[in-house]
Amino acid sequence: MGIHGVLNLNKPPKITSRQAVDCVKRLLDVKKAGHGGTLDPDATGVLLICLGDGTKLFEALQVGTKEYEGTLTLGIATDSLDANGQIIKTADTSQITPDQIRSVCQKFVGEIEQIPPMFSAVKHKGKPLYKLARRGFEVKRRPRRIFIESIELLSFNIPEVHFRVVCSKGTYIRVLAADIGTALGCGAHLSALTRTRSGVFKIEGAHTFDSLERTPEFAYQAVTPIDAVDDMLNRQLGLTR
Repeated sequence: MGIHGVLNLNKPPKITSRQAVDCVKRLLDVKKAGHGGTLDPDATGVLLICLGDGTKLFEALQVGTKEYEGTLTLGIATDSLDANGQIIKTADTSQITPDQIRSVCQKFVGEIEQIPPMFSAVKHKGKPLYKLARRGFEVKRRPRRIFIESIELLSFNIPEVHFRVVCSKGTYIRVLAADIGTALGCGAHLSALTRTRSGVFKIEGAHTFDSLERTPEFAYQAVTPIDAVDDMLNRQLGLTR
């Protein structure tokens, strides 16, 4: 029969989303699998892995918003917009206040345009942008319209700001962080990120590799069957079967 459904994985840092999928395939001994919504290697949190016939749910799983918690570091801008990149600008942040940060963040709430970062999997003439970026090239990218439902500032330890964002699919939190830094006049980069929700799946119900490795039975039970996922999505949309 095989395994068919969706695994809500709490992705650890230091691995790509593709590597996470490959690890799950080995653990569950499945041949067909893919992920819905890439997380950067250093990002953690909810990564939905579709298994077997569950891969048909990719598009349906994109319905709804995603939620992230992260840390914005002001005064340091990098070429990759995160902590892995080369520093391209530094600035004094001693005069930046929480009220200024709140005011600037509210300007990004609603429908806005984002330019995809060079360090991304977006393709230009068939080649991923990150490969061009690693060779020192930069190409013009078309802005994309995205929707930021809310930005909540959780704590301040300037130059670090801890925040929560609820947004549409296709949003680059790295770009949002950098754009906020630009608007503040000091530059910024994203120094930490966790996806806490993707659509109907929350981090509270996510499984770790350690938990999946306990027993094969536990790993199989961790997969939400296709019918159950359909029910969850229908409830989200206010539909009945």
